[in-house]
Amino acid sequence: MDSKLVLSISGGMDSVVLLHMAVDQGFKEIHLISYDYGQRHVRELACVKDQIDAVKTTAPSIEVSHYVADVRFIKYISPTSSLTNTNIDNPDISKMAGDAQPVSYVPFRNQLFNTIACAYAESKGADTVWYGAAEVDSLAGYWDGSNEFVDSMNALVALNRENRITIEAPLITMSKEAIVEEGVRLGVDFGKTWTCYSNREDGLADATTPSSSMRVKGFVDAGYQDPIQYIQQQKLDELYMLKGCKKL
Repeated sequence: MDSKLVLSISGGMDSVVLLHMAVDQGFKEIHLISYDYGQRHVRELACVKDQIDAVKTTAPSIEVSHYVADVRFIKYISPTSSLTNTNIDNPDISKMAGDAQPVSYVPFRNQLFNTIACAYAESKGADTVWYGAAEVDSLAGYWDGSNEFVDSMNALVALNRENRITIEAPLITMSKEAIVEEGVRLGVDFGKTWTCYSNREDGLADATTPSSSMRVKGFVDAGYQDPIQYIQQQKLDELYMLKGCKKL
């Protein structure tokens, strides 16, 4: 195993678990890269710092760096997404049945991010890039989180004649339930992650958005309460009680 890793991290549940998996698997240098693309939920980036602090406390021998790539031009070339255009409402999971691609999809975002991550890996002398794709997300219309997408990106990256870099998605076959369970095993502080597409002034997440809905379901299926607070908190508390979900 290469001792160096470049890992794309947003501050969301999946990529944060991925960071702690990298620590657990023994990487000695972890070069984190995040992306400021003008997303409405930019607060997710603050969660990355919290997770880095946690790693430096529990695994001080590991070298962890963090670079935030300024790609805010995406906001202007992709105004069709609710993540980059606040005039567009975020999708409601209950109204998405049959949607081939949700309005929260940002055109070719993950292709661009992985390309940047590979360039960063080459400059750092790393031959492995991790990102938090999960096939379950592709079932919700995000084709750039599918196994087919990862394979296609690797076919492109393999054309590099000197530096052989591989893009890996360790969570690709995992359910949200399994991701939560893995995070619990690794001691992840899920209260310092942010998955929701909304950026409300009151700081509450919205469980009707696709990302939050899948997150909450993952916690409930794993038998735990999601530690972040939602607009629908009263209903969620009732659900947690009904299902016997434990607090983290």
